Formats: sequence, C-alpha cells, structure tokens
Amino acid sequence: MPVLICPRVNGCTGRIAPPAPPGELTIAQAGRILEPMHSISSPALPRVGVLAVIRHEDRFLLVRRGKMPDAGLWGFPGGKVEPGETLLQAATRELEEETALHATGQAVIDTFESIRHDTAGALAFHYVIIAVRCHLPAGPCPTPQAGDDALEARWFSYADIKALGPLACERLETLAGQVMQADGIVGSA
Repeated sequence: MPVLICPRVNGCTGRIAPPAPPGELTIAQAGRILEPMHSISSPALPRVGVLAVIRHEDRFLLVRRGKMPDAGLWGFPGGKVEPGETLLQAATRELEEETALHATGQAVIDTFESIRHDTAGALAFHYVIIAVRCHLPAGPCPTPQAGDDALEARWFSYADIKALGPLACERLETLAGQVMQADGIVGSA
C-alpha cells in the first residue's frame, strides 16, 4: 500500500521539496483519489466556493442555478475553487463557465458560510463562500449565455433582486447592497 507523505518546505526559501518517491502519494494525489468518495450529503471538510459579483450599468449579473443545493434559485455566478486556483482565478473561471462572459476578478468583498443539515440533522454540506468583485471591460452591457450548471443568465436591477424573495440565493440582496454602498449609491436603485 502506498505511503502518504506531505511535501516539505526547504528552510525559509519557500521552495517545495522534490516530488514523492515512487509508490508514495503526495497530499494532492491522495485528494484526487478521495474526492470521488465525498458527496454533498456527507462532507468530510468544508468546501471553498466563490461568487463572481458584477455590477455593470447599474445592473447585476445573475444566474438561475440548475443543480443543488440552490437549484432553481437566482444568484451570482460561482462554484467551488479548484486546487491551485486563486480566488480571483476561480471567480473568473466560474463566471466564464456559467455566463460565457470574461471579467477580471478585482477583490474579495465578503466571506460567509452556508451550512445545511438534512432532515435527520446530519450535516448535508458546509461551504465557505468568498464573494469576489469582478469588472467587465468597458463598453456596452454584454448579453450572457447560460452554461455549465446555470439554467439562465441575465442582468437584474437592485429593485429586481429585492423582488425575487424566495427565488433568491442566500445573501444575494445583502451582497448587491454592499456593492452599491461601495460604489457610493445610497438606498435602492
């Protein structure tokens, strides 16, 4: 049976030690083997996800989710961070996969957790979600094309977001309000 080893840091140089010898697994390799064993109903560890938050021409880009846990709800494009990706890279990738639009991730605007339990009280999932402010290139508002696990993608005003009610993902209105406040807009637009 292979032995699991952790890469070592060589002194204070920041260089990672050489790859594992044959027959031994690195942490990354073990993670790829174990990942298929995890499901949304039995998480081993909290997962990290990102949201790509875009406000362009006074409207926000939203997608209607096609998969659980928020199937059918409207929210900012996003998904899980892949190993080796920065938060900004993950937000950019998820945005492109779900809307076919390219934007640049600029900064983290908020972090929150989404923890849900099944009817028996067992942990169903635990996500740490990082909202990333993204900016589109200058120009007219582009038309998004839903892709990946997004059923629809379109632009919403803040008033439209407030009107979504139970069709809105967790913290959607709060995040939109934070962006508007950061942009110097007081009240609803």
